[in-house]
Amino acid sequence: MARFEVRELEGTHYVEIHLENESVRVEAGALNYMVGDIHVHSNVIPPIGTVLKSWLANESIYRPLYAGSGVITLESSLGGYHVLELDGETWLLERGAYWASEGTVEVGFHREPVSRSVLAGEGAVYLLTRVRGVGRVALTTRGPVFEHQLQEGERVVCDGSLVIARTGDVRFRVRRVTDNFIGFLTAGEGWVRVYEGTGRLLLNPAPFWRYRILNRNDRKSEIAAKTFN
Repeated sequence: MARFEVRELEGTHYVEIHLENESVRVEAGALNYMVGDIHVHSNVIPPIGTVLKSWLANESIYRPLYAGSGVITLESSLGGYHVLELDGETWLLERGAYWASEGTVEVGFHREPVSRSVLAGEGAVYLLTRVRGVGRVALTTRGPVFEHQLQEGERVVCDGSLVIARTGDVRFRVRRVTDNFIGFLTAGEGWVRVYEGTGRLLLNPAPFWRYRILNRNDRKSEIAAKTFN
């Protein structure tokens, strides 16, 4: 199996992939540099369905395949990365979470029902990236990731998309944070995401502090630009 390593340099994180006559699939534009005998293949004209689904899932249309032997270093980020190991199971990844995967991993899409998508604030079409099979998958995150083993009868309730990935057998729904309607109006939480069943969750509850400062400065720049334009 290809070896995925998350490294840190000057306050940033990046993924380094070691290949020995193996292949990996990577988000388009994610390459920083590579060393060794590695060949890159990318489709010139992808299927129309793939283009539409990639756009709706906020993922790259192209995911080049890197094959051979050597080391691939991907772009760094003030956020973080998490390496997930699949052993025949299916995982559903939130929009923008997919970064790279071994060639043995099947990558597709999963669509949530329209009613659930609208209540979750994701619009009429809510597509998640689906990965399944055997191999490693690299996820991009805002900060540290914690894994939670969900037991039958247990429930995890989140305000927003703190769960960045879940196994395919975990049930997902959206409901009011309170049981009564008046409490829903005064609780200040609105609709929450509920995860139930038996399986695993990956939670990203807080960003790294550098990532938080960068996003805060970006928002201030956007406000200033709107004010003076």
